[in-house]
Amino acid sequence: MNDDDLPAVLPTLLPRLWRFALRLTQNQHDAEDLVQRSCVRALERRSQLQPGTSALSWLFSIVHSTWMNELRARSIRNRGSMDWQDEDIESFADPASHNPEIDLLHRQVINAVEALPDAQRVVMVLVAIEGLSYREAADVLDVPIGTVMSRLSRARLTIGQQFGAQPSSAARKGESI
Repeated sequence: MNDDDLPAVLPTLLPRLWRFALRLTQNQHDAEDLVQRSCVRALERRSQLQPGTSALSWLFSIVHSTWMNELRARSIRNRGSMDWQDEDIESFADPASHNPEIDLLHRQVINAVEALPDAQRVVMVLVAIEGLSYREAADVLDVPIGTVMSRLSRARLTIGQQFGAQPSSAARKGESI
């Protein structure tokens, strides 16, 4: 893919960018703003998209860096003021599902992922939900692949423990699973 293809491909990637932004921000309005700012930035800098690079990974990287910049800016603006939490985070349970038990399970899994520390939640979203490889996630987050693997392992253990799964003996010893 080259930079001239980006305007044509971008609309097809918007749902995935939106989901990622919503999981990062945990707020619908912030996610909308984040996706818009990220798309504008991507289109302005499309010449920086290297041939052979996945457009989706590149866009996830832009969304992530834009969000991190926003968090830093908020931290500076809000020094001395109290942080607030948006209690009304939307759920994306399967709309075709009419089974209350399945809907409840979806909500519990979403809540468990949202309760993870930011670093683990972002890796979980990129790898387990968006389907990026460990290498792609490492590139998006600009961290070593081992960091991605470690964060994902800890996130999976935390979620598994919430649902009553017992960690394997290798996981208890801190070994790779």
